[in-house]
Amino acid sequence: MVRAAVSGIAGRMGTRIAQLIGETDGIALTAGFEHESHPAVGEDLSRVLGGKPTGRIIAGSIEDVLEEVDVVIDFTMPAASLRHLEMAASRGKAMVIGTTGFSREQVAQIRQPASKIPCVLAPNMSMGVNVLFKLVGDAAKLLGSGFDVEIIEAHHRFKKDAPSGTAVKLAQVAADALGRDLEASGVYARHGIIGERTETEIGIQTIRAGDIVGEHTVIFGGMGERIEITHKAHSRDNFARGAIRAALWVVNQPPGLYDMQHVLGIR
Repeated sequence: MVRAAVSGIAGRMGTRIAQLIGETDGIALTAGFEHESHPAVGEDLSRVLGGKPTGRIIAGSIEDVLEEVDVVIDFTMPAASLRHLEMAASRGKAMVIGTTGFSREQVAQIRQPASKIPCVLAPNMSMGVNVLFKLVGDAAKLLGSGFDVEIIEAHHRFKKDAPSGTAVKLAQVAADALGRDLEASGVYARHGIIGERTETEIGIQTIRAGDIVGEHTVIFGGMGERIEITHKAHSRDNFARGAIRAALWVVNQPPGLYDMQHVLGIR
């Protein structure tokens, strides 16, 4: 039985992950924790799980739970996830990180602690989106530079980072397939008299509205035709189930940095 801890357990994603762990064979929720100032700290886990008291409380730090778990599932904020990864690495515990919004520098910082433990880092843990990554890479290679690439993403009004980590990953997949540097070719906003579109740019545009769970469309636009590939998430459960699947997989892997395509056997 894999013993799991959920970081940010009182948040929307953390709560749903914790609940779905209880419905999944082979894994058990051993602990959950929040920031030390969170009002849920010290309360019974039944606050998020529902039902009768469990006798286990929501902890105020990762340090309080590491000794009793095999893997930590983290959907929080970049700085917090980095600190949690460093702590997990110091204790030899596996991690699954679904946090988005990491800067290039923070991604570089992840590599050192992730070399000590098995760690899955993925901006989107749904099976459908990870198939989308594969399709976009293949399409970009086949279509080549004769088709313009544009990415449109839409999320709920509460999302704090933009563009989404999934949109950035899609852009990176397309850039890699086309032999381009995303830092140079990525265009994240257009306004005013901007002139004609360049041959190499990859557009990434953002929509924030209402309660949209997550939608991503990649457009390959050619002269006289276009291809559009779209993924729409109807529930956070697909992200949560993917994270749980990653947790079950990662505990049996050697140290290293993985993504969901490794988990799903796509590569």
